[in-house]
Amino acid sequence: MDKAEKRELVSSLQDAFNASGSVVVAHYSGLSVAKMEDLRVQMKQAGGQVKVAKNRLAKRALENAEIADFSEFLTGPTVLTYAEDPITAAKISAKFAKANDKYVILGGAMGETKLDAAAVAALSELPSLDELRAKIAGMLTQPAAKIASVLQAPGGQVARVVSAYSEKGEAA
Repeated sequence: MDKAEKRELVSSLQDAFNASGSVVVAHYSGLSVAKMEDLRVQMKQAGGQVKVAKNRLAKRALENAEIADFSEFLTGPTVLTYAEDPITAAKISAKFAKANDKYVILGGAMGETKLDAAAVAALSELPSLDELRAKIAGMLTQPAAKIASVLQAPGGQVARVVSAYSEKGEAA
């Protein structure tokens, strides 16, 4: 890799760090290519990315990035997962780590906050932005549905009373 390629990689990593809601760093030593590809596919489907980069270049990208310095985690064979949604990278990484013992989460960053492995695990338990939006939308539509059912109830009761009287009149 020549200097121009390294500069390009550092620049692309820096852009990715700045645009991402969170970054998770993990060791992947011993994982098969198929397992790594599985992680890439899962992250891509969720809207994130997986990047294996030289630690030295990743540290350079962190120097000018607008994200917490997590360079202490960049030792050994590391993989970076990141996504725009702050929860996605943590959620997919934690799920993948549970299924694969050789994938060990070291930590990461969410904006200006550095995360250790426990914080990444806690972050992975939170609902994603899409899930939160769905819950809020459900909560907003629920009162309207209740009001509609309350307004329809008296009309339904009157209809049942009239129907009962008509059935009683026909029986007599």
